[in-house]
Amino acid sequence: MREPIRLPLDQAELTADLGGGMVRRTVHPSGLRVLTERMPGARSASIGFWVGVGSRDEQAERPDAPGSLGSTHFLEHLLFKGTPTRDAFSIATEFDRIGAEHNALTAKEYTCYYAKVRDADLDVAVDMLSDMVANSVLDADEFEVERGVILEELAMAADDLADVANERFFEAVLGDHPLGRPIGGWPENITAARRADVDRHYRNRYDPSTLVVTAAGAVDHDRLVAQIIAALNASPEKRWHTDGSAAPVRRAQMVDAGALDAAVTDATATAAATLDSAMAQEPRVQITERPSEQLNLLIGTQGFSANDPRRFAYGIMNSVLGGGMSSRLFQEIREKRGLAYTAYSFGASYSDSGVFAMYAGTAPEKAAEVVELSRAELRKLADTEISGEELERALGQIAGSTALALEDSDTRMGRLARAELGSGELFDLDASLERFAAVTTEDIHEVAATLAARPLTVVAVGDASRSSLESRD
Repeated sequence: MREPIRLPLDQAELTADLGGGMVRRTVHPSGLRVLTERMPGARSASIGFWVGVGSRDEQAERPDAPGSLGSTHFLEHLLFKGTPTRDAFSIATEFDRIGAEHNALTAKEYTCYYAKVRDADLDVAVDMLSDMVANSVLDADEFEVERGVILEELAMAADDLADVANERFFEAVLGDHPLGRPIGGWPENITAARRADVDRHYRNRYDPSTLVVTAAGAVDHDRLVAQIIAALNASPEKRWHTDGSAAPVRRAQMVDAGALDAAVTDATATAAATLDSAMAQEPRVQITERPSEQLNLLIGTQGFSANDPRRFAYGIMNSVLGGGMSSRLFQEIREKRGLAYTAYSFGASYSDSGVFAMYAGTAPEKAAEVVELSRAELRKLADTEISGEELERALGQIAGSTALALEDSDTRMGRLARAELGSGELFDLDASLERFAAVTTEDIHEVAATLAARPLTVVAVGDASRSSLESRD
């Protein structure tokens, strides 16, 4: 079985063949890390400036920092609003002038500022992204403008009931853990946010030791490294200068990861809770009333962490249960009974935990039946092993979708970053598929049994008054 490429933090230079794409990695003494994957024949490149800081790293509300929650997402917006040499309009016009696809994203464990450009314009993108990340002025007037923009963004999300259901589900399953908080914060956080709080977050969290730059496509590694170091050293902010020495930061497994597991009981680890008793127990039901034609339903529980050794079996199980049009949920809920237009399952995994859920949007009068069908399909996977034909189909789906995704430089750029910020292991396509192929039907059965043995939570958002669902803790 092919081994992944190891990414030790104490190795200054690394070169490896990643299934046809040449990968190079530099760990600078300042803690800065740069990874590239050259894609033969490409005439464009995707580049991302990744900071290993996400919404989970924000401080809880304090009297002296009432807007500290939501600071990571607020900061993401502000880095587009100006530096000592560029105002917000200049940033926008320079990206437009080169036809760049550019944006940023805030996640629970990282933030990314990225652009996709033609090869001839990569230097421009690097210069601009370096300037934005290292030299943002967080202008006070722009801060107030963005406060309004973000409040509108949160309002837009609040009108999307599937989004609301997702946020409520994370809160319900993960409770007070930072992973359970919404990435953008709550409106009251943004209303109370102060520029000084966001500025402190920026200065305390953004420096070379937390920065990972990844690029894929038509890219020259040595040129890119030299350009980034020159840009950081030109910053008026001394914390960005690379003449010092610092250990690069990688998100480690949380020391108290067990605390989260204990908060959401893993029934497989307790003699008192068997699979039968867990499935016989009625799930918790949390209802958010909103005017709507459909109820948005999420049925699930705590999942697995990103580096859990069972993650490959978990991926196959998810494919069989709700990963496509031939999946069990889609067939039972939509194709056989016509109860929903959309039905699927998914897992979201993080460094120390995750969530697993089954989703469907259905008429309120049919909601209880959809919940029971979803529970029943999970139980079937927990009770009996899948067929060889289902396993073969799931492996084909995973292999095909992964290979197609890797045709895109954005995907390859993101793969480099997530390996560097997370596990420290970089899998090429063949190494990954070999691990999926090694999964047995018993492995999948055990993963399903583990999930089914955990207490389930049902989140319903919509006009639940027309359904037979009732809130239950």
